[in-house]
Amino acid sequence: MRIRATVAAVSGALALSAFAVPAAQADASSYRAEAAAAVAHAASGKTAFTATTAADLNVTFSNFKIAKAVKVGTTNHVATSVTYTLTHGADVDITSEDFANGPFIYKGSEDAPDNVLFGDAPATCAATSATTATCKGDIDIYPGPDDEELLNSDAGTWHGGALALNYTTEDTAAQFGLGTTLVQRYSKLTVNASPEPVKKGKTITVTGKLSRANWETHKYAGYTNQSVQLQFRKKGSSTYTTLKTIKSDSTGNLKTTTTASVDGYFRYSFAGTSTTPAVNATGDFVDVQ
Repeated sequence: MRIRATVAAVSGALALSAFAVPAAQADASSYRAEAAAAVAHAASGKTAFTATTAADLNVTFSNFKIAKAVKVGTTNHVATSVTYTLTHGADVDITSEDFANGPFIYKGSEDAPDNVLFGDAPATCAATSATTATCKGDIDIYPGPDDEELLNSDAGTWHGGALALNYTTEDTAAQFGLGTTLVQRYSKLTVNASPEPVKKGKTITVTGKLSRANWETHKYAGYTNQSVQLQFRKKGSSTYTTLKTIKSDSTGNLKTTTTASVDGYFRYSFAGTSTTPAVNATGDFVDVQ
């Protein structure tokens, strides 16, 4: 659920009314609303804590682990798993229907995040002692036109956090700064080497295109002015060698030439950026005669 919309819509009595459904009965949409309310309250300073115990819920989170990068396309749902340790007071029953917790990631600052993403359901936890548990939950991302959870400016570094809530007492807590991940615009790379076949010593023209997901149009668009390597793998070899580095043009297109020497595969290779993952084109075979 997009925090930009949630912070404005969830406040006061409306926020508290989000906690009317016990965890065991909550569906995906209600849990996401409840989680958004908890983080919105925390971000506003009402129930936030950084690394100390929340007085009302008596819980803290640690050992937050998430993938280094999450690659998100234009329309498909993406889920990434998060694990962490939940530490709680001896009086807290984490198996109660009234208690729920889960991970979230946020873009920007703790007190005024640009965007926050949650899971569709609370995390599941397994007790490791009377006061600790290992928990696992998902971050569910919906970039499609019906949800529009991401803007292109959201690509880059996000921070991790975890929240807890009690449906009966309506107490909430959210802990920020537990880890980081990259949320990236999924990339594509093509290549075409011609002519095929070609005589030894003649010129081969290699074209292609580097594109990435546009989260606002929900289509793929050229990634401009990016360094891309032209690589070659000799037939029978498993190793690609870089021949030269070129830059994509104003529409993401790639074009260069090289000299035909032996049979083999040409491909383009993009090393990636903080906003866009690395990608290799599938090698295009050229028969040299």
